[in-house]
Amino acid sequence: MTSQPTRAGRGSAPTLHDVAREAGVSLATASRVLNGSARKVAESFRERVEGAAEKLGYTANASAQATARGTSAVIALLVADIADPYFGLIASGVARGADERGLIVTIAVTERDAAREREIVRTLRGQRPRGLILAASRGGEESATAEEIRAFEALGGRVVTFGSSVAGERTVSIDNAKGARMLGAEMAALGYRSAVVLAAADGVLTSDDRVRGFTEGFEADGGVVERIERGDFQRESGYESMARALRAGVDPGTLVFGMSDVVAIGAMSAIRDAGRAIGEDIAVCGFDDVPSSGDVTPQLTTVRVPLSDVGYQAFRATVDDDWTAEPLPLQIVVRDSTPGRAA
Repeated sequence: MTSQPTRAGRGSAPTLHDVAREAGVSLATASRVLNGSARKVAESFRERVEGAAEKLGYTANASAQATARGTSAVIALLVADIADPYFGLIASGVARGADERGLIVTIAVTERDAAREREIVRTLRGQRPRGLILAASRGGEESATAEEIRAFEALGGRVVTFGSSVAGERTVSIDNAKGARMLGAEMAALGYRSAVVLAAADGVLTSDDRVRGFTEGFEADGGVVERIERGDFQRESGYESMARALRAGVDPGTLVFGMSDVVAIGAMSAIRDAGRAIGEDIAVCGFDDVPSSGDVTPQLTTVRVPLSDVGYQAFRATVDDDWTAEPLPLQIVVRDSTPGRAA
């Protein structure tokens, strides 16, 4: 007697019905095995169902699994800009943790737009990810996002943010103010007395903390921040902000602090295009120590942040009930872009 062809044999994706028929079990039993039901199934039935699923090439319905379990095997990571190596390094740490636990990471880009972030969180609620990591720097428009986060948490998901809490959720903190204060003090100790700061818009927390910390550290030892140019976190913004400062006039011996390495590297290009030299003429420093900071010429002075470890800690915060925040070491790395000034 010839068995009837399954849907898989007719060229379309196999269904749960096909698996149940192949395994010789009820549809309910096949569903319990493959869709993550908490109800136990006899080991002999489980083996038959899993064997049939493998034979047919069946892929479980993620939505059905999420409904059965209350959450899916997914961690959602929200970043501001996927092209920024800062977020790439954080994502690598999240992915490392997810791989250890057999979970999957999905990434969404917010572009630091509060309305876009709210819509993404609302959409993710329907997909029931186990955890939600908000890695982008935050501003003041958070109340509506907080409502979406509370609704997400009500469905059993856990939320982790960077730097500031939106709705009482767990927070992974990089001490941006402390790191920038250390950098400012180090640059003053090297003899710099005049600085230009390239920052994001006023109200962006990461930028605000770094500007405040650098100014405190630099001015405590006799330095003066002459001007602050506002832009965003992109390389192009660093270039444009530096070009504005150069048009207004930047004296030899001035130090430029880009609030991120990406911004500082953009500033270095603007300095070169203006026919000025980086180092003895105009010194430049950044923050983060992304890989490209050691590849540019001259190599960029910066604050080293263990960004992959930051991402790993954020992942652990989403999945470990007994998680506690661990201090993240920050280190000043002085390179050739800040050779120092004679006393």
